[in-house]
Amino acid sequence: MPLLPLGKLPGELLQAVLDKHVPRDPRVVVGPRVGEDAAVIDLGDRYLVATADPITFATDDLGWYALHVNANDIVVRGATPRWFLATLLLPARTTDEESVRALFAQLAAACEELEVALVGGHTEVTHGLDRAIVAGTMLGEVAKDKLVTTAGARVGDAIVLTKGVPLEGAAIIARQKEVELRARGVPAATIRRAKGFLRTPGISIRPEAELACELASVHAMHDPTEGGIATALHELADAAGVGLRVDRDRIMVLPEGRLLCEAFGLDPLGTIASGALLMTLDPAEAGVVIHALARESIDGHFIGQVVDRAQGVRLVDGTKSWPMPVFPQDEITRLFREA
Repeated sequence: MPLLPLGKLPGELLQAVLDKHVPRDPRVVVGPRVGEDAAVIDLGDRYLVATADPITFATDDLGWYALHVNANDIVVRGATPRWFLATLLLPARTTDEESVRALFAQLAAACEELEVALVGGHTEVTHGLDRAIVAGTMLGEVAKDKLVTTAGARVGDAIVLTKGVPLEGAAIIARQKEVELRARGVPAATIRRAKGFLRTPGISIRPEAELACELASVHAMHDPTEGGIATALHELADAAGVGLRVDRDRIMVLPEGRLLCEAFGLDPLGTIASGALLMTLDPAEAGVVIHALARESIDGHFIGQVVDRAQGVRLVDGTKSWPMPVFPQDEITRLFREA
C-alpha cells in the first residue's frame, strides 16, 4: 500500500474515518467534519468551542504562531478565544534551556495579546525530530444565537475574502528559502515584506471576523489553511452542500505571494493561506462589511456567489468557467519534499 503524501489527509480518507466514529454525546453540536474549523459543545447557557492545530511548516516564532492559528479556528465560529493548552515537542539535538525559555516567552506574549489564558499542556525533549513542533488546543465560548459554522452558507450568499492569499505561504517561503529566492532573482525588498506578513497585514483574522459578526448576520466563515484558498472553497461547499461560482480575477493574490510562488513553480491558489478569512452572507450586508473593513485598513472583496450544489465549485472569467482546481496536498509541501 503506498505511503500518504505530506500535509493534510486526503478529504475522502479523513471523512471515511470520521464517519466510523460519530460522537454519541447529544451535547456535541458540531463534531469532527471535513471543513469545520472547530467542535461545538452545548454547556447549557452557551456553547464551548474547541479546536486543535499544530505548527509544522514554520520554524521560528512558534509560540506566537500557534496561539494565532488556533485562535483563528475559534473566531470563525463567532466565538471568543479563552483558554489555550500547548504540547511542545522539542528536538533532542538542539534544545537547550535558553530555547525553552524563549518559546514560553512567545506563548506568554501571544496569550497576553489575545487575552487568552495558558491553562495546561505538555512539554518534552524527544528523539526523531529535526525541528520543534507546537501542537495547540484552544477553547472558546459563544452565545447560542451567535454561532457561525462553515456549513451555514446559503444559496444566493455573497462570498467575501479578506486580505489576500497566500499570506502564510509567502511568509514561510520568505523565511525558510531566502537564499534560494535571492539566487532566483527575487528582490530583497519583496522577501523582506513577505517575511513580515505574519504581523503585517497579519496572520490573525480575529479583527475582521469580530467586525463582520458585529455588523451583519454572517451565515458561514472558514479559515483557509493547508491546501490554500482553493481547498478552503471546496471545503466550504462540501460542508454546506452548495456550489460556488468564484470570479478568478477577484481572488486577491498578494503580489509578493505570487512572485515567491512563481520562483518555485507553486500555484498560489493551493498554497497555505492562513491570515485570510472566507465568509458568506447576504449580498446587501456584504457591502456594509467590506466598507467597514476598509475603514479599519483591512482589505475585503466580493469574490463570488453561493449557488446550487449541482453547479459545482467553479472559477469564472467572463463567459468562461472551469472547475476549481483540487490540491491533494498543499503546494508548499513540495519545497520540503524536494529539499
